[in-house]
Amino acid sequence: MPSTSTPQVHEATTSKGSALRVITYAGAIIAFLIGSGFATGQEILQYFTSYGYAGVFGTGALVLLLMSYVAVEFFVVGQARKFEKPSKIFHYYCGKYLGTFFDYFSVLFVFLSFTVMVAGAGAVFEEHYGLSNYVGGVGLAIVVGLSVWFGLKNLVDVIGKIGPLIVVVAVGLGLLGILRNPSGIAEGQALLPTLELTQASTNWFMSGLSYVGFCMLWLAAFLTALGKSARNRKEAVAGALSGATVFSLACVIVGLGLLANITRVGGTEIPMLVLATDISPILAAGISVMILAGIYTTAVPLLWTVSSRFYADKTPGFKYLTVILAIAGTIIGLMLPFSQMVNLVYVINGYVGILLLVLMLAKTVLRLVRRQPV
Repeated sequence: MPSTSTPQVHEATTSKGSALRVITYAGAIIAFLIGSGFATGQEILQYFTSYGYAGVFGTGALVLLLMSYVAVEFFVVGQARKFEKPSKIFHYYCGKYLGTFFDYFSVLFVFLSFTVMVAGAGAVFEEHYGLSNYVGGVGLAIVVGLSVWFGLKNLVDVIGKIGPLIVVVAVGLGLLGILRNPSGIAEGQALLPTLELTQASTNWFMSGLSYVGFCMLWLAAFLTALGKSARNRKEAVAGALSGATVFSLACVIVGLGLLANITRVGGTEIPMLVLATDISPILAAGISVMILAGIYTTAVPLLWTVSSRFYADKTPGFKYLTVILAIAGTIIGLMLPFSQMVNLVYVINGYVGILLLVLMLAKTVLRLVRRQPV
């Protein structure tokens, strides 16, 4: 008698495989965005918390909306177009000349972002472990360089699994910061005008645009390459939306946790470790490892993105360039304090990213109006 369960079994297996891929894609996005800036709390402090309620909720909502759009667009276009070189995504949105500008500019920015990761690792080792920042910076560069050496497949496998765990830990720490001092949020809001905090922009709205802007320059080539591996559009959209949503909500929760303890974390290099230390030194030790993992999960795709712009994965040129970039990034990243690196590199490049956002929106609107395929 013929089996009638085979189609159902196949459908269930296919559905399970698709769900796992969506989770992997979402995890890759989250892990890519959780670098030294987010994991240490410095990025959230400058872009969200320093503006109070308006920054935490206003910037959070803006980031959720725009980051979801950006992630879906890059994924869907990557899945549909399957560019030979992921950097061609800039030509798709911006045309030949501006596309070329963004192509090369993004490579420079992504490399500079890698230097920020080096600075972050150095700050953790110096502020928490009492060691030279050179130990953390050089150590990170070595580990990241070895990881990139193995190419994109290994990259996705690694960061797709580590990312969600780091989000859970970061959000948990933010919640503990709120619960331990629930009245601190309102108190922090009232105290903000009296504190001299480094801010990403003159107001929360421009801060949000700048935040999305620099994240876009990170994500463009990386998500386009990931989108190429998606089996269908549904997987691409689901993975992009899931990753962007979870990341944005994590920013809001961590932002509130920092606001509730603003007198403790304001002006520090590693705000998240200050929160963790106030709870328990043992917890702080564990969080320091998580922060370093967060830095690692962003530093790997950043370095890969630059090397892959010039050479294919696993080729001799790709490997040699990766080593050279890791060395150069270490030297630059250890020149300035971590907080200054975040403010200088991310903010300046964020404004350039806003132009890319405008061009993307225009392209999307025209495509929809003319009912053109991706």
